[in-house]
Formats: sequence, C-alpha cells, structure tokens
Amino acid sequence: MTEDTVYLDHAASTPMYPEAVAAMTEQLTRIGNPSSLHASGRAARRVVEESRETIARALGCRPGEVVFTSGGTESDNLALKGLFWARRAQDPRRTRILTSSVEHHAVLDPLHWLAEHEGADVELLPVDALGRLDVAALRDSLERDPGGVALVSLMWANNEVGTVQPVGEAVALAHAHGVPVHTDAVQAVGQVPVDFAASGVDALTLTAHKVGGPYGVGALVVRRDLDVTPQLHGGGQERDIRSGTIDTPAIAGFARAVELAVARQAEHAVRVRALRDELVARLQEQVPDAQLNGDPDTDLDHRLPGNAHLTFPGCEGDSLLMLLDARGIACSTGSACSAGVPQPSHVLLAMGRDAEQARSSLRFSLGHTSTEADVEALVGAIAPVVERARAAGVAAGFGTSKKAG
Repeated sequence: MTEDTVYLDHAASTPMYPEAVAAMTEQLTRIGNPSSLHASGRAARRVVEESRETIARALGCRPGEVVFTSGGTESDNLALKGLFWARRAQDPRRTRILTSSVEHHAVLDPLHWLAEHEGADVELLPVDALGRLDVAALRDSLERDPGGVALVSLMWANNEVGTVQPVGEAVALAHAHGVPVHTDAVQAVGQVPVDFAASGVDALTLTAHKVGGPYGVGALVVRRDLDVTPQLHGGGQERDIRSGTIDTPAIAGFARAVELAVARQAEHAVRVRALRDELVARLQEQVPDAQLNGDPDTDLDHRLPGNAHLTFPGCEGDSLLMLLDARGIACSTGSACSAGVPQPSHVLLAMGRDAEQARSSLRFSLGHTSTEADVEALVGAIAPVVERARAAGVAAGFGTSKKAG
C-alpha cells in the first residue's frame, strides 16, 4: 500500500499497528529457540508465554487454550479435521459435519476434502436473505441424528457481507446434544466483542493480519478437555496439537496487535461505523440503484462496523474493481482468497441473489487507518466508474435488466 492509496480492503488485511511492528522488530534481532533449555531459549520461551497470556486476557480464555498456528487457514483446518478425526475415533457413527453455506473457503474447502477423502457427510445449512444462518434448519438437522454429528462450524461474522451470525444460539443447540462448536472469528476480533468463555464455543480461529499484526501467524483457541487430532507431527510443541518451531517475533507482534485491537474495539466501532454509514449513504446518492447487501441493521449484534457490501446493477464487479484501482482506490469483489476467479460469490448466491447480481458487487471495508478523505475519494470516483463499467458490460453482453434484491 502506497501513501496515496485509498485503502478500503481492511477485511482482506489491515496495516500493522506501529506498536506491533515495534514488538516484532525487537525480537527479530534476538536469537533463541523457545524449545531450547539454555538462557537464550528460555528468554524466547518467556516472550511466547507472555504473549499467550496477553492474547488469553484479550479473548476471555485461558493461556493454555491458545494454540499458535501460521494463520486462519491452518487454524480452521486444524479445528475441522482435528475435531472430526478425534470425534469419529471415539464413535464411528460421528461422520456428520454441520456448517453454514456462507463460510469462508478456509472452512468450506477442508470440509469438501473431508467429504471426498474421509467419508464425512457435510451439510451446508441455509441462510436468509441477509446472510444469517437459519437456526431452525440447524435445530432440525441436529435433532434428526444427534449421535452422528461430529461437530458444528459457524463463522462469527461473514467476511463478504459483514453479517454477524447467531453463534450463541448455535452453541446452545449443539451443546444440548453434546456436539462441539467451532467458530471462525477471523473477521470479528477487534471489530465486535469476542469472549471465548462467554460465547460457549469449543474452538475459535483468529489471525494476526486482520487485527493489525503480521502475516503468517494466528491461533486456534481450543478447550483443554477437547480432543483434537494433530495434523503436524514433530517436536510436540503447542500441546502436541501443532508441532513446529515457534515464531517468537511474529507471536510478539500478534499479541500486541490483539491486545490493542480488543482494547480499542468499542471506540473503533463507533468511529468506523459512522464512516461506513456515510460511505453507503453517499454512494447511493451517486448511484441510486446501488443495493446494500447484508443486514441493514448497523448494531454490532447484526453487522460488522466497517463492512459496506454493495451491488451495482449492470456492472461486472471485476471491472469496477480495476477501474477504481486505476484511480488509486483499493477494494474487493468479496473474499480475497478467490480474487481473480471468474465465478459469482457463493455467499450472495446462498442469500438468494442470482449469478448476475452476485457478479455485480463490491466490498468496501474500513479499518483503523480509514479517514473521511478515503470516503470523499470513493464518492468522487464512483459515478464515472460505474458509468464506464456499465458501458463495458453492455458491450460485453452483461445485462442490465435484473435489479438487485
């Protein structure tokens, strides 16, 4: 990101806090494997354990429940595969995995792999037009065969449209049948209140680069009494759940970022939500038929504060993105992990949009460095960009007859 870039893609990755950079940089010049017993190793281990305690305080969990990983994707894979294998080993009937149809691909793809290679019966539960889980469908699915359910996985908040999911209701239903619940909270930490113990979930995924920390480090918070089959075998680090040499500098930066993001969450939400509401209102003034996707209720129980996901009828989302990028404005067509893939968003399709509407959408996500000037720049650019994209769409046969719903 250059200094003159209008960066509106914080949901993909947000800039590091200066304090997190300092915490990480301080450790980069020091030597010592945290698994070594000499003085340098013990010093590194102290940094790791103090970082673990810092993250635990911020998330409302015990330090021993924090398992460090390389990021959100590994944490999701570890939770889903590890819980599935452990639960099936305890009872071979447990082959069912219940999840929502709007999960991130870091959840959906390992579940599809388990279905193809391990005999898992993966059930994608429906959502409503706002992208929120159909709780009745979850209840019915659990009651149909509770003894066969290995786990439930439900994201805390959707990465594309920002809808906050009813995690508490899902936990209550699942736990009534003795079924553990995993949540991908990558988008939620630092944006809305997240308390591991209070939520009742059994495993929670987070990653550093979404909260102002470095790339390549994250964590799976998992209850100590929950069996998780490891995927990496070696030195037995991280409770023997995740072997591998621990990245002390990255963990130091991660912990400082989590600490700051959680401490500043309430103030951050108020400021960013106001900017987001202004952005949406002014974009719709410039493009009157633009439609907001996700929950229109901006309360933090319903929607992430920095998320603005809009459909621009008659425009290819990729065309809009590139035209804005040429003007120095960075945004997204949805999940950054599927950027460049010419297919409609699975999230919008699950919400009942048609393929054309799903391909006509952009996500603008604000973060801790967002300013009023960023909003002004986007508002000033959007009308001519949409006009140009619509002209290109007509020339390419991309219809304009359907309206976003």
